Amino acid sequence: MRAAYWMTSLSLLAIGVLQPGLAEPSLREKVLEQMRASRPADLVVLETRELGGTSILGIFAIQVDSADPDLRRYKLWRESPENLIIPTESVSCSRTDPMRVTRDQSAIYLQRLNPGGLVTSANRENHLVWWAACEPELAGDDPSALTEKAKALGFSTLHKESQEILRLPSQ
Repeated sequence: MRAAYWMTSLSLLAIGVLQPGLAEPSLREKVLEQMRASRPADLVVLETRELGGTSILGIFAIQVDSADPDLRRYKLWRESPENLIIPTESVSCSRTDPMRVTRDQSAIYLQRLNPGGLVTSANRENHLVWWAACEPELAGDDPSALTEKAKALGFSTLHKESQEILRLPSQ
């Protein structure tokens, strides 16, 4: 009897040491459920990807700047199986200088865009976000299919896209 108890205890210990992730999925699932439940009511999903789980890019809390009607501030919802990141960003919806402004801990990034122009994997997110912030009724639409809409709104669709990086002082 004592040997059976000892073997059972040893087996449970071995499972706990060799496979510590067995209890993790339930905790992970709870956290993911909490993330999903906490999605803002005005969240518009721009893109969903399946890469080792579901990743979502969304936009919410879009506000027009009171001093500059071409400027929009918004929050992005970057949900992945491992994390949730909610940065605040801005875009310029100007017909002459459309731009997305992002930042991280080391720099501010000014991404000059060409609405209605060529959309690639490198600039797709910029265009998805720009269209969602500047023309909310088109949020989530494929930006590569919006050339005629861009022309109707007064964009040339011929601008050269570029990125300017402004390094922040080290802390």
